[in-house]
Amino acid sequence: MIKVTALDHLVLTVADPARTAEFYENLLGMELRSFGENRQALHFGQQKINLHRAGHEFEPKARVPLPGSADLCFLVEGTARDSAARLAEAGIAVEDGPVPRTGATGPVMSLYLRDPDGNLVELAHRS
Repeated sequence: MIKVTALDHLVLTVADPARTAEFYENLLGMELRSFGENRQALHFGQQKINLHRAGHEFEPKARVPLPGSADLCFLVEGTARDSAARLAEAGIAVEDGPVPRTGATGPVMSLYLRDPDGNLVELAHRS
């Protein structure tokens, strides 16, 4: 058996990498970094999200790389109420929540929203 120890990165296929980067940088505090030749990733904690422009993906790639097909959950600081207020200030609609959910390490209070490509983004607050 090969034992997984952590998630290093995932790939988001996006319509407009600059628009996506702005969303995740300004709203969630991720840091955009360039690497390799014409490659970009959003860094947070010890993970990153590689951004691939739709139609210009890097090989190898997912079988069907499409913008808006991801469902992501991020653990965030603060309370769901604080995050909801920040989303309202930014003009971003909360699709659902706050609602109690079960995260990988226990209970969380979650808010759901969409990123510019329509990916579902869950903001999970540890209880």
